[in-house]
Amino acid sequence: MNEDSESPPAYVLGHSWREIDRLKAQARLIDPITKRFFREAGLEKGMRVLDIGSGAGDVALLAADLVGASGTVVGVDRVSMAVEEARKRVTARSLNNVTFRVGDPADLAFDQPFDAVVGRYVMQFQKDPAAMIGKLASHVRPGGVVVFHELDWGGVGSFPPVPTFDRACRWGAETLHLHGTETRMGAKLYRTFVEAGLSPPTLRLEALLGGGPNAMDVLTLLAGIIETLLPEMERLCVAVAADVEIETLLERMSEEVEQYRSIVIGHNQIAAWSPI
Repeated sequence: MNEDSESPPAYVLGHSWREIDRLKAQARLIDPITKRFFREAGLEKGMRVLDIGSGAGDVALLAADLVGASGTVVGVDRVSMAVEEARKRVTARSLNNVTFRVGDPADLAFDQPFDAVVGRYVMQFQKDPAAMIGKLASHVRPGGVVVFHELDWGGVGSFPPVPTFDRACRWGAETLHLHGTETRMGAKLYRTFVEAGLSPPTLRLEALLGGGPNAMDVLTLLAGIIETLLPEMERLCVAVAADVEIETLLERMSEEVEQYRSIVIGHNQIAAWSPI
């Protein structure tokens, strides 16, 4: 079987150390949004929280701040390398109430129920997100809550148009879609929760946006995603490296934002939560 006919990995962004570093940089910008979502959903001191798709531990550490020393957080991820990095970060912060497990969260058993199940950017990669949420909800005690924060590529854009930014957004969205990732997962959270058997969820939306120098957060996030996706972009014939010019992509987008006095709008950051 040749390389082009092989099935792509389930997680299109991969699990390299470079990708883990990108996720940490992303977390520094997105964590404040996630924290606001989780607080409004009811995460508070003393709660026992299960974090799904923990990766390098960014959301687990955020949840640990919310539940405090009297609470506990258990993070789960399928990738042992990511869990190893998450454990190192917990040790560096001397946290005794955050632990991690390797495995499929839908199949793992736990010794006691949780007050909350949370996750960020997880359901977009699942073949059947409603089934997964239904299984995860079984780990939550009555009176607890299920909270997921997903993104939606339908919100990205610029005005007046920034050609290079808009083109890169199309490349990213098309690559993810062709690979099988749900690029509109944020907008689909309501239906997914209901199909999972949960009560109609509360929804919230935020987005990063800016113009001039304040556009750099949005531009940097997009450039990082495009760099990670570039091999898959070429494999799927969405674009070639010569079109993308990744080495100067961020600089060119920034110059155009200044030139056209535009604003750029990042992904819709959408959260949904339902009580159990």
